[in-house]
Amino acid sequence: MNDSYLDVLQHYEGEPDGVRRGRGAWIWEQKDRIFLLKEYRGTVKRLEFEEAVLHALRERGISYVDQYIRNKEGELVTVGPDGTRYVLKEWFSERECSLRDTREIFVAVEWIGRLHRAFQGISWQDAWSMGSTIPPGLSCEMERHNREMKRVRAFIRGKRKKSEFERCVETDFDRFYEQAIEAQKGLERLEKKNEEDRLFLCHGDLDHHHLLLRRDEAIFVEFHQMHRGSQMSDLSRFMRKVMEKHGWNEMLGLSLLERYERENPLDEMERNRLYYLLLYPEKYQKQLNYYNNSNKAWIPEKNVEKLHMLVSQQEKRMHFLEKIK
Repeated sequence: MNDSYLDVLQHYEGEPDGVRRGRGAWIWEQKDRIFLLKEYRGTVKRLEFEEAVLHALRERGISYVDQYIRNKEGELVTVGPDGTRYVLKEWFSERECSLRDTREIFVAVEWIGRLHRAFQGISWQDAWSMGSTIPPGLSCEMERHNREMKRVRAFIRGKRKKSEFERCVETDFDRFYEQAIEAQKGLERLEKKNEEDRLFLCHGDLDHHHLLLRRDEAIFVEFHQMHRGSQMSDLSRFMRKVMEKHGWNEMLGLSLLERYERENPLDEMERNRLYYLLLYPEKYQKQLNYYNNSNKAWIPEKNVEKLHMLVSQQEKRMHFLEKIK
């Protein structure tokens, strides 16, 4: 980012007490408030959608979100002298939720339930319909990833001299691929049913990096992937990160789900959807994708270790999943 941000800040009310770099953007401190100035490459229509939803969330008790700030001209986007487009939004000094701290992840998952319940109270508007807000079903993405996994396995099979990473893939591919297919087919069955009334707004990228904590209240940030879809995609993303960190501890996982349901109870169909999302071997698929897009002559040792870890966690992972099915 260049110094054009200095000219951009003049388009907003107030004088900065200090400006510093942070999170790939500029952090603007002003009295007792903090703002984030960053480049923007999307559409104004997308920003208007996010602004409207974030205002509605605050009205429904989700007090802390990174709401956009309009400039002196009343615009959401400010163009710098070099043509770079910027947005300014409220920001926070709190740190990310720690996945190692049980108390923090319990607070976080309860607030995720509250966020989802608040989303459910926001009626969808036709003006919000665009490519980024109504993506294809979750099973479509899984199907694409599954085809990529098969291509990687076929490539490795054709190699005469194989690395340790490639030998690990050959040994364990079938079990992970079977899980991937079961998850895809399971979601397809659910998506074939008439479920318009089950589609709600979702954060779209909800993990510990986008969930800050202010004492016992959550701060949700970075809604740039917010869309209409299954809220279980949010919950499964957060739960997967926690469970991988804690070796798929069954009691912890069940406690997370119980605390989420205190705020947003799930019916059988939503539990099934959560099951299939967690069943999908996402981390294994990402390792194969990394291999497919890397220099195959040398794969870092840490990637081999990750494959071994995934295999070692399988028994506990599947045992937990049977409990929530």
